[in-house]
Amino acid sequence: MTVPTSAPSLDLCFPHTWVAEILPARPMILPSRAFVYPQAAEEVERGALEILIHPDDNTAQSFLATCALGFRDSSVPTGIWSCPKPEEICAVSGGYTYLIDTAVPERFTMLPLRPVMQVWPAPEAGLLLFAGHHSILAWGNEGLAWQSGKLSDEGVTITAIEGETLRGLGWQMMTDKETPFVLDLKTGTRKAWLTR
Repeated sequence: MTVPTSAPSLDLCFPHTWVAEILPARPMILPSRAFVYPQAAEEVERGALEILIHPDDNTAQSFLATCALGFRDSSVPTGIWSCPKPEEICAVSGGYTYLIDTAVPERFTMLPLRPVMQVWPAPEAGLLLFAGHHSILAWGNEGLAWQSGKLSDEGVTITAIEGETLRGLGWQMMTDKETPFVLDLKTGTRKAWLTR
């Protein structure tokens, strides 16, 4: 595997109630509030994404979020995204994805897609979309909105969002080709193929 060479992504298209800073390394002196995601990870600090998060709330203290690294591969995303729910932050570390409640940092969700290969904000639909190897997962204001069925044998790519339609490509083993698919953005179910 290769070491990531690109800078972490930063996408703040959803309104949010926090400020976050990706740190170049783990601080020598940890802040009084520090959280590790997931809590049971071994050697989590090795290659982890370190984020200093400042909740936009006068009563909440800043905290360090240490997000365990998934894969050391430049083809998987790393970075932070704002979420449909303003208090949440999405941190992706080498394709491992954590949705953290900045008001209550003990509350987080680690997505089952491992690794996430693509993060695609859809603010008009109120969704943050995650493409994995076989399916797409949509995260909304209330958490998991939907997860599609199998779309590919190895590799899903979101190519466009047009109104309430999500278009993408999935590689099919039997044909050894990228095959287009169309999903209903509200439900994640397949639509009949629509011509452009």
